[in-house]
Amino acid sequence: MPRYAKTDDAIAALSEEEFYVTQQSGTERPGTGKYLGNKEPGIYVDVVSGEPLFASSSKYESGCGWPSFVKPIEPEHVVEIEDRTHGMVRTEVRSKHGDSHLGHVFPDGPRDRGGLRYCINSAALRFIHRDEMEAEGYGEYSHLVEEVQ
Repeated sequence: MPRYAKTDDAIAALSEEEFYVTQQSGTERPGTGKYLGNKEPGIYVDVVSGEPLFASSSKYESGCGWPSFVKPIEPEHVVEIEDRTHGMVRTEVRSKHGDSHLGHVFPDGPRDRGGLRYCINSAALRFIHRDEMEAEGYGEYSHLVEEVQ
């Protein structure tokens, strides 16, 4: 099995909200996500596949009600798809290996950091603290982690 994969066991272990967000392309209510105010150093991985998605160093407070990041850790782990639901044209963001709905990316992020805002549902993520990264097999990303300002 590949290192990062969507499995029946991983899907069965999801909470109702995690299933709704990742498997049914749902959205958690703004301001309710468990990682919205997280300022701890670490990385965020797909709750289904474990593939690394975002580092704390790319997280910022956008005021949109969901965790926001300026860029993914590994761009190839994030798939962008045109989303025409709800009478809008947006860019949906999904994980490559888990095929989890993560959220959307918008071109209104900090200009000095690339101009993108990855607006991501906490329910699609699992946070791994810097102190646990090596033990959980993510040590190669330690250099990307720093305290969030």
